Amino acid sequence: MNLNKFAWFARPRPFLRRLTVMILGVTVQGFGLSLLRAINLGVDPCSCLTQGVANFVPLSFGTCQLLCHLVTFAFVIRYDTSYIGFGTVGNMCFLGYISDFFTWVWKLALPAGFFGRTAARWCLLAPGLAGLLLGAAAYMCSGLGSSPYDALPFIISARVKRLSFRSVRMLWDLAFMAAGFVLGGSVGIVTVAVAFFCGPVVAWMQDKLTVRLFSNGPTP
Repeated sequence: MNLNKFAWFARPRPFLRRLTVMILGVTVQGFGLSLLRAINLGVDPCSCLTQGVANFVPLSFGTCQLLCHLVTFAFVIRYDTSYIGFGTVGNMCFLGYISDFFTWVWKLALPAGFFGRTAARWCLLAPGLAGLLLGAAAYMCSGLGSSPYDALPFIISARVKRLSFRSVRMLWDLAFMAAGFVLGGSVGIVTVAVAFFCGPVVAWMQDKLTVRLFSNGPTP
């Protein structure tokens, strides 16, 4: 087996810095997601579907997200393993649990009903969305693999030539949003914004972070 086809074994330099950025990115993403779940103004399409699934099974949000990712992960293994790496494992296995952890922290640290206040919900919208997008951009720019959810639009667009990646990504997000809505997931302003604008915004942020963090990084 040629292990070089897996991003897991590629280890682009500087590897330790990239691994640190990936871990911090997933952590920040989980932090932002926990805020978005708490203020109930919608979550990203993938998490929307996860919430819908969680409505029907006696499992935590983190476990449901892992199970959903494992389904899409099977297709990544089947069609293009080059997207698999440390970032794949970090996002797929830990993002939901990190979000659950911060949700638990909010329940301990904040008074009951805090997230039900209109002022608090709208004030926390920007930090939550910024954390979600910045974290996503950071873990992606590490170059250590993508989550199955993020990888499959690239794989599909590479095979369906008549559709651009932007179109595939938008349809992908809308499909998950629709499925999540049907199952009772949280659909709101955040879900719609992420479905239509997440791709370009994350790509822009990813480019900026890559230049700042890795352009002249030392060899580990």
